[in-house]
Formats: sequence, structure tokens, C-alpha cells
Amino acid sequence: MLRGKRHKNVYKVCISSLPQNTLTYLSALHDDAILWHKILGHASLSLLNKLVSKDLVVGLPTIKYNDGKICDACAKGKQVKNSFKSKKYVSTSQPLEMLHIDLCGPMRIMSRGGKRYVSVIVDDYSRFTWTLFLASKGETFEKFVSFLKKVEKR
Repeated sequence: MLRGKRHKNVYKVCISSLPQNTLTYLSALHDDAILWHKILGHASLSLLNKLVSKDLVVGLPTIKYNDGKICDACAKGKQVKNSFKSKKYVSTSQPLEMLHIDLCGPMRIMSRGGKRYVSVIVDDYSRFTWTLFLASKGETFEKFVSFLKKVEKR
């Protein structure tokens, strides 16, 4: 145990007054593969092996980084959600009963007609797809209503 004085948010300890055999607790583990993995921004272990073999990082210990362990942060970052099971049947009985709509944009580059948004409409029954180009998000509803009127007439 150490005793020190607190100055703002830092504890100050006079190490020179401590016996020499107690300083081992203050040393860092330099040959820990997971520690270097975290220090170098969660680099892959194969990348760490390349850095060691080509001697590209000063102070990086020459140990084999084939631990096989994955740190908790990397494991959580690689978790993916299971996708939904695909349906083997059509849940609608006629065209235009259910529509799937996606609005994308704003696009960096404007189209020749001055449009920056794209609305994609897919019919669940026939899987027929329509694409509407929009100048702004605000005109989505009006374009959709006019689209429905035009499609229902056909």
C-alpha cells in the first residue's frame, strides 16, 4: 500500500523513500499480447506479428502474438444480429396490398433533373419495383399519393 498526497485529481507519491523491493508493483507488463493489442487500437494479432517481424514499432516486444484470445471490446464489436428467416410463402393475396417503401438521400451529386432523394417502392405480392426521384423529403407524401392514383388506374 502506498501513501501519497492528493493534489487536485492526482495522487503524488514519493517513490524515492520506498524500499527497492516494493517497486515491482509499479512496473508494467510489456510482454502481454492483449495489452499491446489494446494499446495499438485493438489491432489484430496477425498485424502485431507483422509489426514485430518487420520491426516497424519501436518498443514493441518480440513475442509471438497468437494468443487466440479476443478482448471483450472486440468480441462485442463483432457480434451481429441474426437475420430474419426468409418466408417461403407470400403473405399478401393481391397486388398493391402491401408496399415496402425506402427513402434514400440526400445524395451528394444531384441528378440531371435536380433531384437529390430516391424513393424505392416494392410490391410485396409481385415484387415489382418502382423508383421515384424527389427534389426534397417534403414532397414524398404528395409523390406517393400521385403514384398510388396512377398505379390503381392501371
